Amino acid sequence: MTTTTENPSGATRGRTLVLPVLKAAVSVALLWILFSRVDAARLWSLARNASIPWLAGALSLYLAMVLASAWRWGLLLGAQGVHLPFTRLTSSFLVATFFNNFLPSNIGGDVVRIADTAPAAGSKTLATTVVLIDRGIGLLGLALVAALGATAGPRFGDTGALAPGILWAGFGLAAVIATPALLVPRGLAWILQPLRVLHPAWVDERIERLTGALARFREAPAALAGCFAGAVFVQAALVAFYLAIAYSLGIPIGFPELAVIVPLSFIVQMLPVSMNGFGVREATFGFYFSRLGLPMEAGVLVSLMGAALMMVFSLSGAVCYVARRSSDGRHSA
Repeated sequence: MTTTTENPSGATRGRTLVLPVLKAAVSVALLWILFSRVDAARLWSLARNASIPWLAGALSLYLAMVLASAWRWGLLLGAQGVHLPFTRLTSSFLVATFFNNFLPSNIGGDVVRIADTAPAAGSKTLATTVVLIDRGIGLLGLALVAALGATAGPRFGDTGALAPGILWAGFGLAAVIATPALLVPRGLAWILQPLRVLHPAWVDERIERLTGALARFREAPAALAGCFAGAVFVQAALVAFYLAIAYSLGIPIGFPELAVIVPLSFIVQMLPVSMNGFGVREATFGFYFSRLGLPMEAGVLVSLMGAALMMVFSLSGAVCYVARRSSDGRHSA
């Protein structure tokens, strides 16, 4: 008589692998469809003749984006009474960028940022709240840049793809949703009360820390305003990053048009359907480039080269991570 034993850990690992495999399959399928519809020879010719100075300029703009992101993160932490050196925050953000680009989920980078600031904050809940507020303000900046781009770029508006009014409405809706949480933190606490059925004491403690953090943000409007201004700069820098790539390839597209396409591509990447946005991002660029009367392969190439440059730049995060581990090892020895 033979008996079979279940392997729960193996089953769990199997389920954990299913979603990444499905995401990878979606990315591969979308890229295959895109490459079957573009002139591969022309795409390769454009890439081979790209201007190195313009690509170097694109990397400089990406560095400016990272520095601005670390600065605004520091503003939010400072509003909570958590003061960390700018170099430390920059190093943490670089490591987070590396994890975002080389792990199958953008959540990995946020986990790094939370883990790096939780000891100084004295609470993972507070560190998480700061990162989430940073993310939310970043989305507001993204929506504003897209709305401004659609308004300033009549060439894009003529396609009828995304009217400025729709983007302004989206920005207004996001602001309306975010504002009450900062102005009336107790209202958010009331909304979260149903979670108490899971573990009343634990949930109550987290809600109290969350509302306390939001109340401190309400008392620091300058930090919030600075963070929002930084978010707008970050999004503008990312648009300029892609614009430099387009110029390196000799593609005639303007800042206002990319100010709509780039934020839209980031929103699409947030959908958990692909591996780090590959495929859906290129499809978005290709579609809207073609709506502007440009070749689809131009949009696909700008997107792919942008992703490649980001991955190359994020390797600096791997260097920071290795240096940090080596330093920790020396201190523990």
